[in-house]
Amino acid sequence: MIPSPPSLRQREHFRSARTAEFTESVIREMSRLALKHGAVNLAQGFPDFPAPAFLKKAAAEAIEAEHNQYPITWGVPAFRDAIADKYKTVYGLEIDPQREITVVCGATEGMIASLLATVNEGDEVIVFEPYYENYHPDLQLCGATRRLVTLHAPEWTFDREELRRAFGPRTKAIILNTPNNPTGRVFTREELKFIAGLCVEHDALCITDEIYEHIVYDGAEHVPVMTLPGMRERAVLVNSMSKTYSVTGWRVGWVLAAPDLTDSIRKVHDFLTVGAATPLQHAGIVAMAAEPPFYKNLAVEYGARREMLISGLEAAGFRCFRPRGAYYVMTDISAFGFNNDVNFVRWLIETAGVAAVPGSSFFSRPELGKNFVRFCFCKRERTLRAASERLLATRKL
Repeated sequence: MIPSPPSLRQREHFRSARTAEFTESVIREMSRLALKHGAVNLAQGFPDFPAPAFLKKAAAEAIEAEHNQYPITWGVPAFRDAIADKYKTVYGLEIDPQREITVVCGATEGMIASLLATVNEGDEVIVFEPYYENYHPDLQLCGATRRLVTLHAPEWTFDREELRRAFGPRTKAIILNTPNNPTGRVFTREELKFIAGLCVEHDALCITDEIYEHIVYDGAEHVPVMTLPGMRERAVLVNSMSKTYSVTGWRVGWVLAAPDLTDSIRKVHDFLTVGAATPLQHAGIVAMAAEPPFYKNLAVEYGARREMLISGLEAAGFRCFRPRGAYYVMTDISAFGFNNDVNFVRWLIETAGVAAVPGSSFFSRPELGKNFVRFCFCKRERTLRAASERLLATRKL
């Protein structure tokens, strides 16, 4: 006799408590819905245009040269050297490629590896809200307590006293994403100095997600916290090739940290993924050698796309919060009369044929984001034009 399958209640003991509150990525869910309904995907932040030709050529040559086996766990030495050279050239930051760089499988792994390596159960970690959706499950996996500090629209500023109150005896770290996803906020040098001062005062780490470092507008300046006084030994810098070089599917990133922190991060990375793709690391050597005009053109081209999308959104009735960095536009949807952002976005996908991300996915409580929706503009001009036309046509409905 074949035994009957266990009931749902009986199966609960198979699930770990640490994942009980996990939900599916809302961003990636919106991409699937866009595909299902034939919608223009302005939800997930990946380009729909080709990666740079010089970079694809370098990757193909690396594969042909038989760079196809396991690399050194923490990164191909020449790639780590190239990363160190770039940070010295661009930011004047001296990094030891042998002891302070860990090559990882994208910034996503870089962040969770850094947190698992530094944060203990019961530690507190400060996060600015709204935040990139991965940070919450990352902290759940670590058993850490999240302390939230509000970024206030329309400029997405923070209250310094609120931030000061968030620091306490159990604070292990603060996560800082600048340029910021989803708001497009670029934290100023003075703001970063204030944050750095609190980290020094409370002996806390600052773990920075700097994946949009070269995508800034209107004279905004990206400042790595690691370059500020007192932060060289207590900053952990996470970055990736994904956004700057339009290769979000390559999953090649890096973490910069002091030698003792790097030692811990490398151990976690080793058992998470062993190593990032070998031929793509070799291509990364070529990427790190890109000249300043490459980064300048990147910002100029994205700036033009930003204007195109904002123009289309405003014509369709959205209130836009103009970003100074990254490639997203947060919008206020109050004028459309929907009771929440999730219903609005599903209607947008199914009726207008345009996918976006519900704002509530970036907040701790859904009601805080019910009037916000995020669009991305890392798309071809014709894609943005098609989205604008669909949105405008739907407004007439």
